[in-house]
Amino acid sequence: MRTIPLFQHHIKTGFLVLGLVELMVLVVSVATAAYARFQWDALAVAENAGPLLPKALFAALVLQVSMVATGLYQRHLRDGYGGISRRLLIAFMISLIFLTMAFYSLPELYLGRGILGISLVIAFPSLLATRVIFFSLMRTQGIRRRVLVLGAGQAAEVLSRFRRETDRLGKDIVGYVPMGEEAPRVEADQLVELPNGLSPYALRNVDEIVVAVDERRNVLPVRELLECRIRGIEVVDLLTFLERETGKVKVDLAQPSWFTYSPGFFYRGLFHRFFKRAIDLVGALTFLVLAAPVMAITALAIWLEDRGPIFYRQTRAGEDGRPFRLIKFRSMRTDAEKLGVPQWAAENDPRVTRVGAVIRKYRIDELPQVLNILRGDMSFVGPRPERPEFEEDLLEKLPYYAERHRVKPGLTGWAQICYPYGASREDALEKLQYDLYYVKNFSLFLDLMILIHTAEVVLWGKGAR
Repeated sequence: MRTIPLFQHHIKTGFLVLGLVELMVLVVSVATAAYARFQWDALAVAENAGPLLPKALFAALVLQVSMVATGLYQRHLRDGYGGISRRLLIAFMISLIFLTMAFYSLPELYLGRGILGISLVIAFPSLLATRVIFFSLMRTQGIRRRVLVLGAGQAAEVLSRFRRETDRLGKDIVGYVPMGEEAPRVEADQLVELPNGLSPYALRNVDEIVVAVDERRNVLPVRELLECRIRGIEVVDLLTFLERETGKVKVDLAQPSWFTYSPGFFYRGLFHRFFKRAIDLVGALTFLVLAAPVMAITALAIWLEDRGPIFYRQTRAGEDGRPFRLIKFRSMRTDAEKLGVPQWAAENDPRVTRVGAVIRKYRIDELPQVLNILRGDMSFVGPRPERPEFEEDLLEKLPYYAERHRVKPGLTGWAQICYPYGASREDALEKLQYDLYYVKNFSLFLDLMILIHTAEVVLWGKGAR
């Protein structure tokens, strides 16, 4: 399965096709519902529903954005069809809320409760059937992308860990070719011999070649790789392949030259900075108005529980490492760090209050950070700001950690939607790899995708502690 770099963010073509097909399914479901509602009388449909296509397309787009928000298009979705059904039902409920609001504010888009209800009844089994067909096709040999790995040593071993079906969706690693004197570190039955050279084998059996040798000097068949490339076989290095397939940058494999020559890192452009800041200001003001009732109730609940402070201010590292004071709803006891030593939050942390457990699970404690966004300390989307006390250790121990400071920290981010709560140096390394992907591939499109996917994190309480 190929990927398309849409605004530098890698999207699998299979999921892009699935999205287009499901959009058509939703449009047809709405149109079918309208005709069924009026006994297949085209004149009655025109008189009662008006111009049907734009209304059906609008409703379908709202439904599909809700599906994105509930994680139905994430590349590593591991739910079975029962889990997909639950997510689909939640997506329908979310879309009903937004469609109801839209119908009141834009009456010309109104479809009618009958049409909308029938369309959802039609769409639910239709979408499930589409998913069954899609995943069945992705498992067939003729559609799966055949990948040959040049190398079988330490670097190539990373690819042998792609064991989950969702990790291998749409691709098959046909084998590993030992290069030079590297000791093979993959299973013996996965090794491939090329008695007639790389080109004859690759042209018959391979769609893509991944260069994953431990030492490149004097071992790569450069002429044959060039011939494969010219003949239509994609040739990529291991780090680029992993970035594309996993949505993160493997820092243990990265060299400074890779960061220097690979595309990306356009965040500092005036256009991007201006529009990102404008979106932050408009979004923060709108968000503050919409979230005001929830914030008021939360503040009252925190105060009633122990009569302590409502807000908690903590120094965090911002853009270019500059410190700022982050604002949150207090979710821990007032003596959470009575010894004066900063601590990582632990699972089932005893310092968390009863109200704090609820607001942390659904990320309500993060809402006051909208004030940091208005002040310019943060953005809606970016790496999460870390405490300076932890940063000193992380900057020393983790390679390229300072690069995550090239952008403003965010209320949400790529690492937050891809990885659960980080509370150790190992977690910080994993989240750093996602943060570097964001810094490298920043675009307003990626920001939009992260904001939509954040709904899934909140709804499922992912990563909360």
